[in-house]
Amino acid sequence: MLAGVLSGYVHAAARPNVVFFLADDLGQRDLGSYGSPFYETPNLDRLAREGARFTDAYAACPVCSPTRASLMTGQWPQRTGVTDYIGAAQPEKWNRNTVLLPAPYSDRLSLQSPTLAKVLKAAGYATFFAGKWHLGPEGWWPENQGFDVNQGGIDRGGPYGGNKYFSPYGNPRLTDGPEGEHLPDRLATETAKFIEANQAKPFFAFLSFYSVHTPLMAREDLRKKYEEKRRRLGLTEQWGREHERDVRLTQDHAVYAGMVEAMDLAVGKVLAKLDELGLRENTLVVFTSDNGGLSTSEGWPTSNAPLRAGKGWMYEGGIREPLLIRWPAVVKAGMVISTPVSSPDFFPTLLEVAGAPPPAGQVLDGVSLVPLLRGGALPERALFWHYPHYGNQGGAPCAAIRRGDWKLIQWFEDRRVELFDLAADLGETNDLSRREPARAGALLNELRAWQREVGAKLPGVNPNYNPDKPSGRFAARPGANRTSLQPD
Repeated sequence: MLAGVLSGYVHAAARPNVVFFLADDLGQRDLGSYGSPFYETPNLDRLAREGARFTDAYAACPVCSPTRASLMTGQWPQRTGVTDYIGAAQPEKWNRNTVLLPAPYSDRLSLQSPTLAKVLKAAGYATFFAGKWHLGPEGWWPENQGFDVNQGGIDRGGPYGGNKYFSPYGNPRLTDGPEGEHLPDRLATETAKFIEANQAKPFFAFLSFYSVHTPLMAREDLRKKYEEKRRRLGLTEQWGREHERDVRLTQDHAVYAGMVEAMDLAVGKVLAKLDELGLRENTLVVFTSDNGGLSTSEGWPTSNAPLRAGKGWMYEGGIREPLLIRWPAVVKAGMVISTPVSSPDFFPTLLEVAGAPPPAGQVLDGVSLVPLLRGGALPERALFWHYPHYGNQGGAPCAAIRRGDWKLIQWFEDRRVELFDLAADLGETNDLSRREPARAGALLNELRAWQREVGAKLPGVNPNYNPDKPSGRFAARPGANRTSLQPD
């Protein structure tokens, strides 16, 4: 298999190294290469120029843990059981006044799951993890799932210990650095050290940023830089509505911008180490995110426009991600790939690149992206989502399917569907379900068949729901006049 992948590559005997960057809560439009008018990401923009930029890449879920489980296993989150962010309330402890009870979910990735790290380690790769894990309690951390080294991967969904994004970190898997040391830079330093120490053999380095998840904290110099830039450009906040939530429509948040740039600088540090060691040509570099940017809650730091909504929502702003892949030995610089792809695809892609056999008995829902990277195509297929939960960003239990340019969203509270033609309506403003009932019905039937196949769990009726009380899905943005922001 590997020989076919590396056809014409003179160093086919040297298995490629893999460096995988995973951002947290970064929206697709948060990078300069995807059109950000405010944030500065020169290192990631360089990565886009030197490799392939995907326009229609998706996370397997609009929140983090399920996407991470999907990426690690090559399966839809529903097969892993991790369908909500770990730490969310289970149905028996649910106390919010919602129409439905969320479905139960697994709060850890099974130790029996063949993970990317386990498979690549068995194939002779040195394996390294740095940053956010959020796939289970101690005993289910990266070192229990195939990684030789774990720098900072624990059960938390954010950097909530110590001084958070600055040392001391209060993280049992990351020693404290000098007071004030910045977390993204430290994680990049540890990644670069691992690469240098293992340059003589194939390695798999997974840098999973805590950035740009809350708490919203930036280096002081970067915060000041973007406050000045905002003043210089004359930017003012603009807001829209997404159901009961306000949604940010402008990128002008100085602290968030500083967090994005610090993450970009960390990526640049790792890329510089590859260049320094002469490893650039034979290293596959991947950069993506775990869900869309946070635009309707928790500080409202970014805008995903023209994509609709953001993290926690099944609209494009919640699931469409940046995806950059550089592999100079194989990938032509400057490629733009519009084929829809999703989180489960990374597992078979990296196995093919490494020449590693797929794990026996493991159902793989993803497909290898190597044909796309070589300038070819993939067979047409549908992509699926199923999120039977209430997140913190205003969304409600739902599922979705995309086939071709058509996307259908199935809402569980009122059993309605929405149908969008993404080619003509990227912002999902025009629901065509009544105009195209046959198409909507066919997509809904395909979605339901997939739900049965993967054992998707459904939300239940909430016996304590009181329609005369607030739903709890409304939240006012900082500084807003609450009187003028009541739910529609």
